[in-house]
Amino acid sequence: MSLPMTEGEGTIAEIMQAMEAKHIPLIEEAGRQGVQILCLQEIFNTPYFCPGQDKSWYASAESVPGPTTDRMAEYAKKYNMVMIVPVYEREAAGFLYNTAAVIDADGTYLGKYRKNHIPHTTGFWEKFFFKPGNLGYPVFQTKYAKIGVYICYDRHFPDGARVLGLNGAEIVYNPSATVAGLSQYLWKLEQPAHAAANGYFMGCINRVGEEKPWNLGRFYGTSYFVDPRGQIIAQADEYKDELLIADFDLDMIEEVRNTWQFFRDRRPETYEKLVEL
Repeated sequence: MSLPMTEGEGTIAEIMQAMEAKHIPLIEEAGRQGVQILCLQEIFNTPYFCPGQDKSWYASAESVPGPTTDRMAEYAKKYNMVMIVPVYEREAAGFLYNTAAVIDADGTYLGKYRKNHIPHTTGFWEKFFFKPGNLGYPVFQTKYAKIGVYICYDRHFPDGARVLGLNGAEIVYNPSATVAGLSQYLWKLEQPAHAAANGYFMGCINRVGEEKPWNLGRFYGTSYFVDPRGQIIAQADEYKDELLIADFDLDMIEEVRNTWQFFRDRRPETYEKLVEL
C-alpha cells in the first residue's frame, strides 16, 4: 500500500486516519474473497518516518492492544479472518516498539511480536524511534495455522527465523518497508532461504511508492508468498497497491520436513561457542 497523505498535507492524526481508511477497501475485499489470514505492511497506518529523526512521530504510537487493533478486530470477526496488524506501539513513556499484533478469526487478541533487530544506518534511524523487542519469538495458534512474525530488518538474521521454526511456526509473516537498492536483491534471497531451511511458508509484505519529505527512495512492493521448498508461489506488483492472495497446502510442511530433517539433524551442542559470542 502506498501513502495517500504525507507530512505537510495534514496532521499526524489525519495522515494516520487517511492511511487506515485507504486499507479498509482491500481488507473488506480480502474478507469477501474468503481470505483466512491477512497480514498488513510494517506500521501499516503511518508513513515510514524513520529516514528522519523527528520526535513528533512519537505521538503516532499507541497501546497494543489499543484503538487500532480494536478496530481491526472488528473486521477479523466480521470475516472470520485472522489478521496480523503491525503498528507503532507505546508501552509507556519512552518505551516505544515496532510491533505486530495477532488477532484470531473471532476477533480475539492473541498477542504480539516486537521487532528484535533494530537498524541504525543511513536512512534507517530506527533506534531513534524503537527499543529492541523483548518478547522473544512467539508463535500463535490461530484458527487456521500456527503463525510467527518477523519484521523487516529481522529477515537479515537467520537465528530468529530458525527459532520460529523450532517454536512450531507453520507460516511466518514478514511485514516490511524497504526501498530499491541492495535490499531488492536480498528481498528474494533471504526469505526463500528461511522458508527452505526451516520447512515453513512465508508471507513477505512490502509497501509501494515514494514518501515525502523523506525521499528515502522507492518502496518496491513485490510482496510474495514462498513455500517450504523455497519456491515463490505468488507475487504482487512492484508499483501499485495490491491485495495478494494465495492458497497454502499445510500438508507440504510435513512432506518437506520428512525429506529434510531440519530439526532432528541439528547439532546445537556444536553451536555453543557461537551463542557465547
